[in-house]
Amino acid sequence: MAAPVRGMAGSPSIGNTTSFQKKTRSKLVSIPGTRPSVQNGQLLVSSGVSSLDYVIGGGLAVGTLLLVEEDCYDSYSRMLLKYFLAEGVVCGHELFLASARDHPDEIMQELPSPIVDDVAGMKISEGQSQPSDPENPDTMKIAWRYQNQPRVQTALASSVRFGHYYDVSKTMEPELRQAAKCHSFYQLQETPVTTGSSPLPSPYHALLKSIQTVIRKEGFDGSTPQVGSECPRLGLHSLGSVLWGDDVCCKVNPAHCHALTTFLYALRGLLRTSLSVAMVTVPSHLIQNRAIMGRIIRLSDTAIALESFRGSEKETNPLYKDYHGLLHVCQLPRLNCLSSEVPDTKDLAFKLKRKQFTIEVRGHDYELMSTLAVLH
Repeated sequence: MAAPVRGMAGSPSIGNTTSFQKKTRSKLVSIPGTRPSVQNGQLLVSSGVSSLDYVIGGGLAVGTLLLVEEDCYDSYSRMLLKYFLAEGVVCGHELFLASARDHPDEIMQELPSPIVDDVAGMKISEGQSQPSDPENPDTMKIAWRYQNQPRVQTALASSVRFGHYYDVSKTMEPELRQAAKCHSFYQLQETPVTTGSSPLPSPYHALLKSIQTVIRKEGFDGSTPQVGSECPRLGLHSLGSVLWGDDVCCKVNPAHCHALTTFLYALRGLLRTSLSVAMVTVPSHLIQNRAIMGRIIRLSDTAIALESFRGSEKETNPLYKDYHGLLHVCQLPRLNCLSSEVPDTKDLAFKLKRKQFTIEVRGHDYELMSTLAVLH
């Protein structure tokens, strides 16, 4: 029986071969203002409000649609739209803004100014714990296990900074705003088009064609690879209103009951095939048929609702004295997984400070827990 031949120097040896290979890191798409999600690896962009990014799972996934149910006066939902657009301007993203009431140029002129200072190191006064003082009897009013915790744990923020901060008391510099490439669609200035056999009303049909043209012309559908890819942001204001030629807000059984849902279905198809992200605001409080509103929510990836206290009984309620409204999370995206990330709490409220719009956890639960601990 022949003895096994040893590998000669300089020649490959069968005994030294292995099936293991050095693992190399795959190249990710490098787009300014984006980061991969730690949950599902999806590419994320910031909504412009860091607390909202935290609530919806870290940010808005590229290729998805965020639905914002407007408050009664469309003040805070409009503000969220301006935050979304301002973040796109700062990150160098291309913008597409459509409106049927206010001219897109007027909305762009109201964008908040970015805060250039390093605010990441600023401490949030609401969430800071105070050192206990044994000589002060007031420190013994709550149970010992809550002694060194913050009185109200309301701050919503990620451990990693993502996005930018903005000052709503100031508007963005014209030079910075004009440097961004923005496509606008103003319904009142658009020429009515013949839809043919399309189920969409003329305004929705024209808007969808305009979005499709921009995506294809700029090469965001992948047809023409670009150097220094961007993530276009689509802001569609107050879809479903009468100004869009839709009667969903006027009747319980509207004639165009499938118009908005058909438009959203087609819009999601465009977003899925491009590096785009969209924010759509809808006056849900005017839609009388709740079944239609339910279909609109299900056709969105992420859906939130803003409930303003302005003009309601909650405006004078002591429980809500520190806030301007409630935020309801209606739907979270299910991307690359079977279930969505569940937020820590759904008891969320928003308030407009002197300079910033923030979303917080309402503090009355923690106050109630402290009171019960004292009673026992």
